[in-house]
Formats: sequence, structure tokens, C-alpha cells
Amino acid sequence: MRARLATGNRHKLDEFRRALPDWEIELVETTSYPPETGSTYVANARGKAEHGRLHSPGDAWVVGEDSGIEAMGLKGGPGLESARWAADGVARLLEELDGVGDRRARYVCTIVAIGPEGQEVVVEGTLEGAVVSERSGNEGFGYDPIFVPEGETHTVADLGDAWKASNSHRARATRALAAALQRSGSSRGGR
Repeated sequence: MRARLATGNRHKLDEFRRALPDWEIELVETTSYPPETGSTYVANARGKAEHGRLHSPGDAWVVGEDSGIEAMGLKGGPGLESARWAADGVARLLEELDGVGDRRARYVCTIVAIGPEGQEVVVEGTLEGAVVSERSGNEGFGYDPIFVPEGETHTVADLGDAWKASNSHRARATRALAAALQRSGSSRGGR
């Protein structure tokens, strides 16, 4: 499968490549993206994919993605604002949750893929867990140093990139995308 990922975040490109090793994935060649002003993850992901479609080869799928962390103690915040919430989102999340009893949280990743003929596939992946009170670990990015997945005792940053390739919210969403394209027969094209 030939695809272009509509993001300026090279960490996300690395995660997509690890999760979909049989795909040929490159970044969309553009210097800017539309602002993430949608009221849903789907709207933001679709905006990136539609913009990316304008700057990508006609035979490639274009993938837009939006993700965030939703803390139950903050009524689902920062959610859609996760990437823009603060210069240091981890520090702010720890500050906002200081003294809050409910540390449950989840990562959400929504992908909108637009095919060569304009067909659209929308999928989501989530990872349940909790926010711990101190940073730990050196791998991953974003909120990974303070997020412990359900069933684990270490942060995502401690568990590392190899763990993320199979278990993260983004890995779950990319598997859902691959499965949806396989079911539709779309994965045969775009090589």
C-alpha cells in the first residue's frame, strides 16, 4: 500500500511505519496544514487528509490523524486541545490533576484516509489507562512519560517504542485502518 501521512510530526510517521511495516508511507510534501479547529477528532483528521490529498500523488492513499489524551478528572480534557494546550502539556496536566482523585485517562486516535478515487475510511483506536504523578521513561513523545496503560505498571515512555508499535492507540487505529481497507478490497491498489 502506498500512502502519504498528512502530519508535520515525524514521531507519528515513525509510529505508522512500525505499525504498518508492509506499507510505503511518506510524509505529505507541504509546509503547512490547516488549523485544527474542528469540534471532533474526525473533523481535524479529515481536514488534514483533504489538505494532504491536494499535495500527494494521485495513486496514494492520504492519511490524516488527530489524537489526544482525555483525563476523566478533567471531564475529558485536554482532549482535542492536547497538542496545543500548553508549551509543556505534561507539566500542565500534572498540575491540573494535582489533588484530583480520579486519575483515569485514555488516549484517542482517529484516522481519516482518503483514497485515490476519493473514497473515505474513518477508524479510531483507544488506549485506557491512568495518569501518574511523575514523569518516567525516555521513549515515545507527548504525554507518554505520565500515562500508564491499563494492565501495565510502567508508563508508555518506559514501555518503549516497540511496545507502542503493537499496543498504542495509534497502533490500534492503524490496524483498524488496514483491516477496513482489506475488507473493502482497497488495499490491492495504490502500489
